[in-house]
Amino acid sequence: MATSQVETVSTGQDKAKLAAVVLLVIGSVAGFYLLGKQGPVAQWGALIAGLVAAAAVFLMSEPGRQLVAFSRDSWREAKKVVWPSRKEAMQMTGYVFAFAVVMALFLWLTDKTLEWVLYDLILGWRK
Repeated sequence: MATSQVETVSTGQDKAKLAAVVLLVIGSVAGFYLLGKQGPVAQWGALIAGLVAAAAVFLMSEPGRQLVAFSRDSWREAKKVVWPSRKEAMQMTGYVFAFAVVMALFLWLTDKTLEWVLYDLILGWRK
């Protein structure tokens, strides 16, 4: 039986770091709009600096470290994937297209047969 595991931010230090991340993001967006008269360089500089600082603080927290570990594991697993060759990919694509055409013809034929049975034979609507 699978058990569900709920992960929460456990330490007060991590909670403070995540609160700082939220404040940095809000501050960088606010700085972007407040520095509108200073020009685009100041605006974008404030926004990018605030977001980089927020990312740095987040990566120093436990959830940030878990995200980095998860990303590394995901990258390691993606490297293990064996991709099909071009020939195999083209063959599988051909099979999918052929199946789609066969199914389309089957559904069209089924629809026309039911239409003929219901409207012509049973109800006699078409003369």
